[in-house]
Amino acid sequence: MNRPLVRRRGVALGLAACLAGLAAAPAAAQRALAKFARSSLAIRAGGKLHRFTVEVARTPREHAQGLMFRRRMAADAGMLFVYDPPRPVSMWMRNTHIPLDMIFIAPSGRISQIVERTVPLSTENIPSRGTVRAVLELNAGTAARLGIRPGQVVATPALGS
Repeated sequence: MNRPLVRRRGVALGLAACLAGLAAAPAAAQRALAKFARSSLAIRAGGKLHRFTVEVARTPREHAQGLMFRRRMAADAGMLFVYDPPRPVSMWMRNTHIPLDMIFIAPSGRISQIVERTVPLSTENIPSRGTVRAVLELNAGTAARLGIRPGQVVATPALGS
């Protein structure tokens, strides 16, 4: 009678060891993550100038990494994905634990589209509706809370503005 219990314990211990190994893999991956340059960024919305400190992703490797594995982000922080030359892009939330607002920025520096409250860990594609120069990721709910809308201008040294 004890034999099935021993087998279950053995399976449970094996499963626990396997899960521990999986938990260690992201930790190792996290140590290998790129460090991003930082820049200031401002958006005038609702009659106020809203300032953020953003990490800037410029290379394909940095674009692929983005905010992966992070569990939180300061209220006045964000990630700016810069595309040179401008192009249509598609984003996703793979390995991204923070719900985000994605703000698509046209080559003119104006906001062309906002996708609010993206779903963490989703692999669903979130496409731009045309050519963009950059995509700004902020904590979910920030765009609505601050009155950020399409047509407003994003100013940042990272885009030469």
